[in-house]
Amino acid sequence: MPAITVDDVLVLPRLPRLDPATTTVRPVHRLIRGCAADRVGPVHPPIDGIMDHQDSQGGGGTITDGDTQWMTAGEGILHIETPPEHLVASGGLFHGLQLWVNLPRAAKMIAPKYQDIRGRAAALLTTPDGGGLIRVIAGEVGGRSGPGSTHTPINLAHVSLQPGARLDLPWPRDHNALVYVLAGRGTVGPRQQPVHVGQLVVHGSGDAIRVEADASQDANVPAMELFVMGGQPIREPVAHYGPFVMNTRAELVQAFEDYQKGRLGVIPAGRIPHTG
Repeated sequence: MPAITVDDVLVLPRLPRLDPATTTVRPVHRLIRGCAADRVGPVHPPIDGIMDHQDSQGGGGTITDGDTQWMTAGEGILHIETPPEHLVASGGLFHGLQLWVNLPRAAKMIAPKYQDIRGRAAALLTTPDGGGLIRVIAGEVGGRSGPGSTHTPINLAHVSLQPGARLDLPWPRDHNALVYVLAGRGTVGPRQQPVHVGQLVVHGSGDAIRVEADASQDANVPAMELFVMGGQPIREPVAHYGPFVMNTRAELVQAFEDYQKGRLGVIPAGRIPHTG
């Protein structure tokens, strides 16, 4: 995939080898088939393609292969995304993810913030056998920290596994853990449950995530591609409707009123490019 690649992964730092005597590999708690998470959209890591965007704070820019835009809505921000004119005219592919990351009650109304995370800024490491490439977008994975800034402990990583390679990923026991299969097929968990493109794995408790790519992949899939994510549960009530995520219904009503009365601002005709 066009996301950041490395010619020789063996020069990268490696994940530690896990001690089977002291490591609990997380079991599969739930396998969601045909998950609709693989869509364009407030964390957007595009894998292929290009997208222009603007917001009501006057910011804007372009994200492309391997980049991540991380928008913290806070007390309110308007945002639009469009493919560039040349892509509309010529046609092409955009392949990316939209993730909604909840904020704790104490941070719900902070000032809006935008993070323009370039693919080259991701921390890189490989598996002990050199068969995997891990790009750390946020949090800490295997001792490497990603560039994304978060309000609660969160880990996000994009992983490429070559056919037959295995990922044993250390994962904090107090975090939940999800793996979304972007491409390819393989097995997951200690019982080697089959998993393929478009499926989301919800893990049970433990301190490591295990995924193994099948030795044989389709001709158009050079590697199994995974998006690995999780964090400390916030454990607060959630009320959501449309683009708003709050703690109570009354807060949702207030959010819609603020939007309808223009309190979230307007998106100007021009834009100021984000620089980081």
